[in-house]
Amino acid sequence: MMRTFIFTAIAASVLAACGQQQTSEAQSETSVAEPEQQSQTAQQPDLEGSAFNPNYRDYLETISADEFAGREPSTEGEEKVVSFIENHFKEWGLKPYNSETGSYRQSVPLVKIMPYQVSDMTFSGENAPDTMKYRTEMMAWTMQVTDEVAVENSDMVFVGYGIVAPEYNWNDYEGLDVEGKTVVMFVNDPGYATQDPELFNGNAMTYYGRWTYKYEEAARQGAAGAIIIHETGPAGYGWGVVASGSPVRYDLKKENNNMDRAKVEGWMTLDSAQDLFAQLDMSVDEARQMALSEDFEAMPLNVQANVSVKNKFEELSAYNVVGYIEGSKYPEEHVIYMAHHDHLGTDPVREDDPIYNGAQDNATGTAGLLALAEKFSQQPQPERSIVFLAVGAEESGLLGSKWYAEEPMLPLSQAVGGINMDLMNVYGPVKDMVVIGYGNSEMDQYLKPYIEEQDRYLAPNPTPEAGFFYRSDHFSLAKKGVPMLYAEGGNDHITKGKEWTEEQRAKYVAEAYHKPADEYDPNWDLRGAQQDMSAFFKLGWQLANSRDWPQWTDGNEFEAARKETEEERN
Repeated sequence: MMRTFIFTAIAASVLAACGQQQTSEAQSETSVAEPEQQSQTAQQPDLEGSAFNPNYRDYLETISADEFAGREPSTEGEEKVVSFIENHFKEWGLKPYNSETGSYRQSVPLVKIMPYQVSDMTFSGENAPDTMKYRTEMMAWTMQVTDEVAVENSDMVFVGYGIVAPEYNWNDYEGLDVEGKTVVMFVNDPGYATQDPELFNGNAMTYYGRWTYKYEEAARQGAAGAIIIHETGPAGYGWGVVASGSPVRYDLKKENNNMDRAKVEGWMTLDSAQDLFAQLDMSVDEARQMALSEDFEAMPLNVQANVSVKNKFEELSAYNVVGYIEGSKYPEEHVIYMAHHDHLGTDPVREDDPIYNGAQDNATGTAGLLALAEKFSQQPQPERSIVFLAVGAEESGLLGSKWYAEEPMLPLSQAVGGINMDLMNVYGPVKDMVVIGYGNSEMDQYLKPYIEEQDRYLAPNPTPEAGFFYRSDHFSLAKKGVPMLYAEGGNDHITKGKEWTEEQRAKYVAEAYHKPADEYDPNWDLRGAQQDMSAFFKLGWQLANSRDWPQWTDGNEFEAARKETEEERN
């Protein structure tokens, strides 16, 4: 195997060169350091795409094989991928998650909530709107683990964007009691609605714009029902995505059976919202302008809502796989690499191809995690620990990472930063690397020199309004204050240009994303993924051998959580 990295003691920079590996003890007391220049030959991906780790392709092909049956949680397919990962962790000498049993597995307790009967939403009141039909005009479900819930004659209240954000001096619930009521709110946040860069984060969605946050906040406020007005632009997807998907929900199993959640959560179409506001002689646009005003106060809608959900539910277990290289000087301080190993399993109704192989999503990232773990296992012991976290149940709602965030192997107050890999580049070397959530933290700047030494550049996600930063596993750790990097190969192909790459990605979304067609292709050009892993490797090595503590950008919604962990650390 060609060893391509030489380590120096200067600011924990990592220099690449062809030839046999040479090492020296990494030492660093500085902040973000510029790496020394490397030869242009060493920076170009080799023709076979094996410059970083030639085993990457084998890992990718194996994990996405039919034998693994789509890797659905709590199935034989999950067992196979979990065994595959933990056997490699053991082979490479990584320390296990459970030192007493020697196991790399962390059990993730799940509950599967299956609504088998959902009523239409009806209304009572003097000027009540017409009934909203389930799926075509509204969607509803419950996260409460119980046989049946019902919202009956629940006063409806318009709460603007349903946001409580102290750092933005914003509170849509100020002075309001919504106990037992049904709140109605807009999706996304005020920054997107105004395109004002000084309001929240402008066009880029914040955590407060995500529908998951809005339901959680409504529950904290004591609401019985929480309904979001769907609009394609601010949601980032059409009504078909909301209405045509499976109504089945997964969640972590909790002792309180989620009885602290609202009884009913859901969406209504824009047309349905128009009808709802019309009985107040108001349009949706007028309601939006109210919600954006500095003196906004929540407004009763003068109607009562009625909706019910009947459930079946099942308790399951998924697995995270955790291995680590212990630090020589600061073993509790650690850098995290993560990727989700699960996908959607099989659909026995499909006769042509029942297996959702999830090759790009996310066998590519899981294979990347293995390639990085293998490479780090061949290096000198770092000063800080390096954790390799393969999480399960991502497709079920980021549940594996959410559980790890609550039950981490090492204290997250001691987590220096992390890198998440989800949907890696299979289209060949590109000139750019897209950072999802660009500017959220200093992790971008720590990555930048290692991208530039590959003659590449960092680029922000072109659709920040879609909130992709909040849709992958790093989000679970970000909420705990850990600065997380979510970056992937971009669209500026080194020879074929942007248009060609954008066409490939659009084709994947249309034909293969979350479909059986997401299968391994031996013709994939993995040189770009190899470049990305090389940069991730160098970044992790620097952080693992320095005294740096990357921070969130001032005013970021996760900054307060990071400051709390600093207090714990000190």
